[in-house]
Amino acid sequence: MNMLTRVEAVNGRGADATPASRRLTPRRRAALILAPLLLAGAVGWRVLDRPQPAAAAAPPPTVGIATPLARTVTEWDDYVGRFAPSQTVEVRPRVSGAVTAIHFKDGDIVRRGQLLFTIDQRPFQAALAEARAGVASARSALALARSDYARVQRLTGDEAVSASEVDALRARLQAASAALAAAEARARARALDLEFTQVRAPIAGRISDRRIDIGNLVSGGEGSAATLLTTINALDPIYFTFDASEALYLKAQRDRQAGRAASDVEVRLQDEADYRWKGKLDFTDNGLDPKSGTIRGRATFANADLFLTPGMFGNMRLASGGTRRALLVPDASIQSDQARKTVLVVGKDGTVSARPVELGPVIDGLRIVRSGLAATDRVVVSGIQSAVPGAKVTMRAERIKPDAGAPEAPDAAAPIAAQATFAS
Repeated sequence: MNMLTRVEAVNGRGADATPASRRLTPRRRAALILAPLLLAGAVGWRVLDRPQPAAAAAPPPTVGIATPLARTVTEWDDYVGRFAPSQTVEVRPRVSGAVTAIHFKDGDIVRRGQLLFTIDQRPFQAALAEARAGVASARSALALARSDYARVQRLTGDEAVSASEVDALRARLQAASAALAAAEARARARALDLEFTQVRAPIAGRISDRRIDIGNLVSGGEGSAATLLTTINALDPIYFTFDASEALYLKAQRDRQAGRAASDVEVRLQDEADYRWKGKLDFTDNGLDPKSGTIRGRATFANADLFLTPGMFGNMRLASGGTRRALLVPDASIQSDQARKTVLVVGKDGTVSARPVELGPVIDGLRIVRSGLAATDRVVVSGIQSAVPGAKVTMRAERIKPDAGAPEAPDAAAPIAAQATFAS
């Protein structure tokens, strides 16, 4: 007896029950399959139907903040110009003749009164001797006229000489006196001509090369009619000439009206990194050039070693507003909002805001802030990309320090003054 027969016997079922059990088997099988699926679906629904926990809020970004650096600074305006001699003289002869000697070397430093050229003196010596002879003759004639007049003056009391004769002798005495004065004047003129045969330096300075060699004839006279022998430039002190725009001129005038002196001048040569030449502004022209809109200015520099030479190019800076207290922030912290310049500041509650500012020049990587900031404001100096106006940030205290090695950035802020330095 197999297992199925035993089960049917136990249940009291015979052969008639077997078809019915086979008809229920698919349902049972379906129920057995669907029951676990329904149970799993109910469990999953309960799990999915639960509310999800809220996502954790991201912490605010951390930025570095610092109060603006307060320092005393000197602001400068930039100019370009050239050095020029404080005096320049064209050496020309006062008398004509042949050059017999030259007493200098081309390019020498000469002192005032130093002998430079000698012109043939013999014709002038002869003329002077003739003039002195004329003086002696006129002096003798004067002595005779004075004696004759004195003689007749003693005889007038006895009416031995007529009044007309006395008047004639008096006139002859006066004419002799005048003739002596003329002769002496001619002698002085001839002596002066003889002195002019020695051409001397009228000023001290550096002499140019000679334009005339020994043996050449030169013409004396006034102005450009005389032959040019050489030129001399006075180099100590030396001038620096420059042209200033109308805007810079107006700014200098405003500073002067406000009581701020603008006389300190510094110049940097082409091969120099520092402004080592110190001078003083001593002249501004009396009007602007209507064609270029500029005005001519001049500064004076000491040049004891004669290193500076006329025509030399230089960059000059002029102290525009004297020294003043200024607030400085890192130039990298300046942001541009179209034409407006801003810096990011953090309030007491940690909220970032953009503050419009007016800028000045850069000193050692730090930008002068003319207005818009207070000394107690907390400026974002690092992590600027993470700071968004209106958002909150975590603050980290930092310090602002000058960096003398910082490269000079282009002045996109267009400050009023072109440069600034820390006041000593």
